[in-house]
Amino acid sequence: MSTVSKIMSKQPKTVGPSVSIVSAAKKMKAARVGSLFVKKGMNLVGIVTDTDIVRRAVASSKPLGKMTVDKIMTSPICTIEGSQSVDDAQDMMGDLGVRHLAVTKAGDIIGVVSVRDVMMFYKRYAQSKIAPLVGYSEPKISQD
Repeated sequence: MSTVSKIMSKQPKTVGPSVSIVSAAKKMKAARVGSLFVKKGMNLVGIVTDTDIVRRAVASSKPLGKMTVDKIMTSPICTIEGSQSVDDAQDMMGDLGVRHLAVTKAGDIIGVVSVRDVMMFYKRYAQSKIAPLVGYSEPKISQD
């Protein structure tokens, strides 16, 4: 089984805690990511996800331009060691009810793995196991 470090995103994006939610959402959109680590000084203090923005900010009906990331971020950050299996990551995400995990190596965060990364891994894994057995061929079409 493959390890989490092989499927993670290696350069996770960060944002400061006093950044507005609107700015954070724009950064996520531009980077095409679903999460940003919240960095205060040299320390990562939380994670904000697209789900956090929807559930904790948009659904609250408060003015988004004035709300900051530190008000809706998840802290502490849920982590998984990079040497653990993709199965472990899937289990941990399910157990914790999260869609993103920080990936660590000797306690330092080195990346992020998302539920999408896990799904894509299993899709490629399934295709690699099924394709040789089935042998893809075009169906024969006949006319009546």
